[in-house]
Amino acid sequence: MEFTGSSYTGAFKNGRMEGEGEYKFPTETRYVGEMKNGMFHGKGVLHFTNGSIYEGTWEKGISKQGKYTFSDGLKYQEKDWEFCDGYDRQFYTERCNGLKPAGESQLTDLDSLHVIPDGCYDCGDGFYDPNARVITDYEHHFLRNADDYEHEWIVSTCRKSWDEIVGHSPEN
Repeated sequence: MEFTGSSYTGAFKNGRMEGEGEYKFPTETRYVGEMKNGMFHGKGVLHFTNGSIYEGTWEKGISKQGKYTFSDGLKYQEKDWEFCDGYDRQFYTERCNGLKPAGESQLTDLDSLHVIPDGCYDCGDGFYDPNARVITDYEHHFLRNADDYEHEWIVSTCRKSWDEIVGHSPEN
């Protein structure tokens, strides 16, 4: 656990987490509940850093049923919870930070979006200037030159600076 930044306080059996305990992830999300054979097993509660919680029942590390309470108090219950397992990276942000209440959709994995320089794209690891065909990190340090394939992908897929300012486009 020390290699991953996680910690555990609680009962052990045969060198594995077993019984009641608290498991803290590197993200500061905490699981408090029952463990068996080194996995979440039985009843437990995930406490996310944004104040939301998930009370559930686990089997061999996989949540089978539970109730999610958003940080604003809104409750969501679903039976046969079949996502957010360790193999599904689709919900990584939700596992780390908790789900957010309904509202404006997130455009990226970040809580606050980067302000994209004029005429550029946000390509996920930095900004892309299509005229220079250069990608810089978010502090504007050179990362790489885009080849034709990456250029086409960024231009057709990524957020653009002119989408954020109404009535502005590189053609205007």
